[in-house]
Amino acid sequence: MEERGSPDRTWYLVLDGATDVVTRARDFTRTALTAWHWLPAGQREDQEAAEDVLLLVSELVANACLHGGGPGALLLDCTEERLRIEVTDGNPAPPRPSVPRPGRPGGHGLLIVERLSRGWGSQPWPGGKSVWVEVLCPSPVQRGRAGN
Repeated sequence: MEERGSPDRTWYLVLDGATDVVTRARDFTRTALTAWHWLPAGQREDQEAAEDVLLLVSELVANACLHGGGPGALLLDCTEERLRIEVTDGNPAPPRPSVPRPGRPGGHGLLIVERLSRGWGSQPWPGGKSVWVEVLCPSPVQRGRAGN
């Protein structure tokens, strides 16, 4: 497993061939959020924003496991305004929201992604695709990065 990160902007984690990928991706993201001053957050809404990011990472990585043959890599790209999360996998088919079935688990992943993000989509990637999601940065992150 390869990890590359900079507190400045972009963090990259190779997940191909790794075990316990959802936990690894969440831990990696939590470390990045701490470096970017999302955690610890002073305001409840800032803490909720960080928890939303961890949930989005979990959903994208889990969807890559279930529908994409496993995740290849996780990319986190933080600017003053937004955080972009990308997960690659080996299935070239774009993700499609499924219809949740009453009384059965699952089928809510992309609905959660849609509700928590300001936008999401997919793009072709060598050997598969990249699924991305973007969220707005909390105001302390914007203020802290603007002063750098």
